[in-house]
Order: sequence, then C-alpha cells, then structure tokens
Amino acid sequence: MTPRELFNEKRGSSVVRNLQGRGFDACYCKTGEEAKEKALEWIREGASVAWGGSMTIRDIGLTKALDEGNYQVIDRDKAATAEEKQKAAMDALSAEYFLTSANGISEDGQLVNVDGNGNRVAAIVFGPKYVIVVAGMNKVVRTVGDAMVRARTVAAPLNQQRFLKNTPCTVTGVCGDCRSPECICNQLLTTRNCRPAGRIKVILVGEELGY
Repeated sequence: MTPRELFNEKRGSSVVRNLQGRGFDACYCKTGEEAKEKALEWIREGASVAWGGSMTIRDIGLTKALDEGNYQVIDRDKAATAEEKQKAAMDALSAEYFLTSANGISEDGQLVNVDGNGNRVAAIVFGPKYVIVVAGMNKVVRTVGDAMVRARTVAAPLNQQRFLKNTPCTVTGVCGDCRSPECICNQLLTTRNCRPAGRIKVILVGEELGY
C-alpha cells in the first residue's frame, strides 16, 4: 500500500468508529467500486430509491447500477418539465432509500451539508426510511467548523462551476457570502447523531471523489 492509502485507511477507520458511536452505520471501502458493491448490499431489491445531486454516487457507477437493476428509481434528472422535476423531488422524500454524499465530515463523526433548494438536506433529516451517504476521504476534515468552511468555500464554488449560476463564486471561484437568488448555500445542516440509530449509513471511500 502507498503512504496515502495507509493514511486514508487508518484515518478512515477512526472516523468510522466515531460515526458508529453517534448511531450511524458506517464502514470504510478502499475503492469506489467496493463502495458501490457495499451500497448495493444495503439496498433491498425492488425498493424505491432516490438521490440528490451527488457527483460521487454517479462517479462510482451506483446510479447506473440502480437504473439497470430491479429497483423503483426516482430520478429527477430524467424529468421532462419543471413540474415533473418538482414531483420527483417530493416523491424522493418518501422513498425507502435516499442516496447522497456529504460536503464535509468531521473527524469526530459529524456530517455537514449545504443545499440550495433544501430537498437534499430535507431527505437526510426526515422522510426516507434509510439514507446512504458515500463520501471520499477528501471530504474528511478536522472539526465541524472546518467542515462548514469546506462546504462553503470548496464544495459550493466547485459545484457552481457545474451549474454556472449568477453568483460571485461562479465568476471568482471564491465564496462571496452572497444573497443571490441563485445562491446554493441557503441551508446548512449539521447531523450530529443518527436517530433512529442505523437509519443513516455512511460509506467512507479511500479515494478522492466528488466535490
């Protein structure tokens, strides 16, 4: 193993223990492929499955596997109209499984997420029976405060390069603490503990994934 792989595995194992101590189901996978297979183990065949706008779950091939498998997929990106997209987002709140990543994870096992419309953080908080979080070790930082900073100054500006909305960080790459109508930093969620225990399942991956 390389020094980076050893570092990620040792640090990841510590974060997993801290997540478990807060009621999350959690595990560490070395690769995105392993993470995909673990997530599929957790998802009941035939179940309804939805996801937020996570690049991580797409990058590891999880959404493709679900589309091609025996699942009731709710995918708002396939909606033909704004009304259909809104309905899919609402339907996702009652799915059996909701898939997402995290914008930051503190070493002591807390999740931090920033959202524009709120549908993703709403699903994390309440609604779906299970939430599965897949996150690369690049999302792990020292403290909750660091995770907040990462969400606002790394994840959000990077995502705006995908969306190219009318915000300062789209132009500069730097958070402008804006109040733009197209701001994607409108809700900040810290998930300190998982209740009921085991509802949220976290897969840490020893690779750099997503934003």
